[in-house]
Amino acid sequence: MSNRNSQANKSAARERLRVERERQVKKDKARKQVVVAVSVVGVLAVVGAIAFGVAQLNKPSAWEAAADAKNVTAPKNTSGDDGTTVVIGESSAKKTLELYEDSRCPICATFEQSVGETIAKDVEAGKYKIKYVGATFIDNTDNGEGSKNALSALGAALDVSPEAFLDYKAALHSAKYHPQESEDKFAKDDYLVEVADSVDALKGNAAFKKDVEDGTYDAWAVKMSKAFDKSGVQGTPTLKMDGKKVTAEGSENAPMTEAEYAAAITKALKG
Repeated sequence: MSNRNSQANKSAARERLRVERERQVKKDKARKQVVVAVSVVGVLAVVGAIAFGVAQLNKPSAWEAAADAKNVTAPKNTSGDDGTTVVIGESSAKKTLELYEDSRCPICATFEQSVGETIAKDVEAGKYKIKYVGATFIDNTDNGEGSKNALSALGAALDVSPEAFLDYKAALHSAKYHPQESEDKFAKDDYLVEVADSVDALKGNAAFKKDVEDGTYDAWAVKMSKAFDKSGVQGTPTLKMDGKKVTAEGSENAPMTEAEYAAAITKALKG
């Protein structure tokens, strides 16, 4: 082999090595750019996820939003500020029984199961009207939502009719459906709809179901609860007529049996 050919081969080899090194450098540079880009995207994704999480944590709950609502949708068959006056009965009835209840209240359930039917019959007969004031204070004791949610659902029933409201209120307090105070079952819309299926006027009622699921009367329920807070009443059930508490004889508590109620309401009607 001549020195010339040997020199040419060496030059060609060196050139191939140079080209290969440049190609590898470009390849490494491109790989590094991809890694950096992926890393940036990953960081942005993490930052975005954190930002979304923080936004969700700071986002007001449905009930907080309801409390801040400027426009309140009130059910039919209501009157007064934000529709928080609920009076049911014959307009000719001279007396009005104020009834303060929290739907989750176990004592209210006992009261309704023993006396509720008598009250409904008295109202139908025109003996007196009832003014219902709904409370939600039990939710405050366990950070629950059932009192508010049930009150909102009662608003949806009231929008159907006063009779549907009374029947639904009775169903919510019934032995079959009223949960233990420690069980916040009324916080679940599907359970409230299940209870409603026991009421003829509400069974399969698409409009009622939609109002419950959409929270149509959530803001109204909050306003009603505030009306209870302003009433000065300390517990439920509480009954009043002509501004005076209606209680069992010799007690400061609501009458809890038919006999106690009959005696108490007779005395109140005469007062």
